[in-house]
Amino acid sequence: MSFRRKLLSWTGAALLAAVLVPIGAHQAAAARAAAATTLYASPGGDGAACTLDNPCSLAKAQQSVRALAPTMSGDITVDLRGGTYQLSSALSFTPADSGTGGHTVVWQAYPGETPVFSGGRKVSGWQVYDSGKGIYRASVPTGTQSRQLFVNGVRADRARSALNPAGFTVTATGFTTSDPQYLSWSNPASVEIVHLNAWKELRCPVTAITPASGGGSAFTLAQPCFGNAGAPPYPSGYFPYNGGGSPGLDSISWIENNYALLSAPGQFSLDSNAGYVYYIPRAGENLAQADVELPTTQTLVSLAGTPGHPTPVDDTDSSITYTGSWGYSSGRTYGDLGDDVHYTQTNGDSATITFTGTGIDVLSEANNDEGDIDVYVDGALDRTVTANRTAERLAQQVVYSKTGLSQGTHTIKLVKKDNSYLLIDGYVPIAAPIAPVHDIALRGITFSYATWLGANGPDGYRDNQAGVTWTGTPAVAGRVGAAVQVSRGQRIEISGGTFAHLGGTAVDLANGTQDSTVSGNRIYDTSGSGVSVGEFDDFSLTDPARMTSGDTVSDDAISYVGQEYQDCVGILVGNGRGITLAHNDIGHTPYSGISLGWGWGWASTNGGSRHGTIYSQGNAITGNYVHDVMRVLNDGGLVYTLGGQGDGTVHSIFTGNVLSTCTSASGGCQGIYLDEGSSWWTVSGNVVSQTAGNWANMWTPTIHDDTFDNDYTDVTRLNNNGTNVTITGTTSVTNGVWPSGAQNIVAAAGLQAPYKNLAIPEADLVNDGATGSLLAPGTITYTGSWTENSGRDYGDLNEDVHATTANGDSVTFSFTGTGIRVLGERNNDQGTLGVTLDGAAAGTVDTSTAGARQLQAPIYQVANLPYGTHTVVLTKQSGTYATIDGYELDKTIDDTDASLQYSGAWAVSSGRGLGDFGDGVHYTTANGDSVTATFSGTGVDFVTETNSDEGGVGVAVDGQTQPSVSASSPTRLTQQVVYHIDGLKPGVHTIRLTKQSGTFMLVDRFTFR
Repeated sequence: MSFRRKLLSWTGAALLAAVLVPIGAHQAAAARAAAATTLYASPGGDGAACTLDNPCSLAKAQQSVRALAPTMSGDITVDLRGGTYQLSSALSFTPADSGTGGHTVVWQAYPGETPVFSGGRKVSGWQVYDSGKGIYRASVPTGTQSRQLFVNGVRADRARSALNPAGFTVTATGFTTSDPQYLSWSNPASVEIVHLNAWKELRCPVTAITPASGGGSAFTLAQPCFGNAGAPPYPSGYFPYNGGGSPGLDSISWIENNYALLSAPGQFSLDSNAGYVYYIPRAGENLAQADVELPTTQTLVSLAGTPGHPTPVDDTDSSITYTGSWGYSSGRTYGDLGDDVHYTQTNGDSATITFTGTGIDVLSEANNDEGDIDVYVDGALDRTVTANRTAERLAQQVVYSKTGLSQGTHTIKLVKKDNSYLLIDGYVPIAAPIAPVHDIALRGITFSYATWLGANGPDGYRDNQAGVTWTGTPAVAGRVGAAVQVSRGQRIEISGGTFAHLGGTAVDLANGTQDSTVSGNRIYDTSGSGVSVGEFDDFSLTDPARMTSGDTVSDDAISYVGQEYQDCVGILVGNGRGITLAHNDIGHTPYSGISLGWGWGWASTNGGSRHGTIYSQGNAITGNYVHDVMRVLNDGGLVYTLGGQGDGTVHSIFTGNVLSTCTSASGGCQGIYLDEGSSWWTVSGNVVSQTAGNWANMWTPTIHDDTFDNDYTDVTRLNNNGTNVTITGTTSVTNGVWPSGAQNIVAAAGLQAPYKNLAIPEADLVNDGATGSLLAPGTITYTGSWTENSGRDYGDLNEDVHATTANGDSVTFSFTGTGIRVLGERNNDQGTLGVTLDGAAAGTVDTSTAGARQLQAPIYQVANLPYGTHTVVLTKQSGTYATIDGYELDKTIDDTDASLQYSGAWAVSSGRGLGDFGDGVHYTTANGDSVTATFSGTGVDFVTETNSDEGGVGVAVDGQTQPSVSASSPTRLTQQVVYHIDGLKPGVHTIRLTKQSGTFMLVDRFTFR
């Protein structure tokens, strides 16, 4: 975050600040004015007419909408009163729930209230089960399924082994170990084997733990998971289904989910068979008071039109009858469906497909050795088509498409007419009429505590890339389920909401969803991705009515996604046309920030024999701020593109983005990463800073016809092995002197007004570069013989450190704020450092450790300093090395910050001249009034004034009541820390302060770590 904040300070950031209206309020007012009908619902509503005085249930409101929708003369608005709507199954919208006559059905938050759609089951009745280990137990209904547990809104960890357990050997059916302890585990079928390999996360359930032949334990893994997750041959071919490598489940990163693995605070285990949840509380958690949620509902809102997801049928299927002298060719390596085709050289030979549905796409091959085909539908000649389209051999081409048939069973007969060959590769049946769910808006709703159970079954979780999985036999593309799932939608709006504490993806626009928007939402703490758009196996489509197109994801704040499936990304886009990703703030991802496209080199002429077409084109990635990505996996980037973008008639655009801080724990983290087959991109006017790899990476000739112009970067590394990839006008920035052009791009990128309040305040992270080179608050000055060491592949911040071997060498940190954490390395070759703070000796720190090497470790930290300019000097005293990797600065926000939420009769007093931070405070005289701060980090200070007319303040962190504090003192003292907490789990947290007593309660500032 620090990179952008520094530049904003140079460009007049204060002018960008505004008093922001809560998201959804403007939209709600506009919708209310235009609405012909307003209905009201509440969590416990049972009214028959859905009135404000007697609101109804969600089911009754939906029933009323369906009755009104056919004759809409204006929008229908359903105002959702605040509270929790407990959903045991999805609220399902179909075409019958859609707006008509050009109007919209709006489901929105009632002004000033927060409706929460929850799929969680509250767990209570906790009892001590094992006092020695601190394990508590609570009952749940037998058979309850879930993969997550949240305590006061903080994600618990499924019980797991130590990382990289030793002694395991991969076998044809799983793993063996000489350790017999696993044979005693109860309920072994609950266990999962997890492996992080390169850019993939692989998870397979265990079906049995049995004695190994040579002694010890044998883990048998579920099929087809283990087969699909193994090493090559690939489960479903190469291009367009897979890239050049398929890292497999050939080792164990950890073992997960068994009671025997419970070992640390914050861990849980669910025994579904016995009906118990086990948990070890974290420090300060009181399970008698805590809100403990076990997510059990997979989808909270489903919006589904028809058809759903079409599944291709191979040419070998019994539904195809071949008449004449047909041959069969398998293993062709041209990219055919199933790598095989049926073919004939005899005119008059025919193939008859019998299918049930309302339409069909027939797949063949396009080449100049193929010819015309007469096509009969239900016995009548429909038209003549041709496969003689190109000198290039193109696989999986739609040679004939038909829609609009009556629902039922039909036959398609294809008769060879001329030229050398007729090939049949398969077909895609269209099961139902094209009937989208449409013109529905979800505004200002909170979605929480949904799970996703797809990884529980025999398919497990076999990642292909970026949360796209292999499922079934033969394997097909799957994906992580979403809390709000849209399938075959048109003009769907999801705006102004909060998506948090989810076991899957937040929002998925799937199966040809068109002209829909996901805008102004705060999305965090998801097991899957933030937003997913499009499909990954519909590349062959030629019918625009079924393509994913015209969708927009904008002004969303997305962070801490991939908390369970660490291959997931902030925004994922498959195949699509005219998709816009604009002004999003994306950070803290385990893999890439944005991933757009699919197919690898499939659409490139130099991609090899596997060659076809992809309908994607005209997409735009503009004005996004992407930061702090690739925290776990490798071979990704801040923004990553993949596969073809059409034929060059319409370019895709990548402009105005600010990309900063890309660190991979195992290397391979790029800035702008145009991967295999990326084509026809216009890249211009972007700012790229602090990337561990290249600022731009085009590593193979299948990347072609891309243009870079007028970009800014402080990274010298560039890799361009593409074909017809031109790079001009790049401004290389040194010593932190960014020109005005870059400053203007930074000022315009990220969330726009009125969405800036969605950004979650957090500490500033700064790399270890020399003075002024990182464009972050504060400076670093090295004195002595320090060297910069990059590309270590250890997991350093940005893959580099500064190091010295000379005692007496020093490093100076100058910063403005209240605290700093210096990051370095702890290892057995490190030693002690002397510390001075603001010119005074402050002791020593020991950076040595007898254990494993620790990366990005806090080697010195100080907090609660008076806000102002400070200087820390660290001087090497002993050991072979001193190593500096960067630093974090506490983040301080004023009482007027838009991210703060005040409840009650608060007023503002400015220009007091008493020494307040920002020379002003918020204040209230009413007991019960409160202020809530949402922040990202591990600790927080509440700073206010103390005086004789102030009193008690109630404190709650993440919903858990803390001991009250007092703001009372004999005399007035400004900028006093009256509440302080550290040691929270890294992630998003809330702190709520409530006035309890005294005449006044004041808010001056918050500081986050």
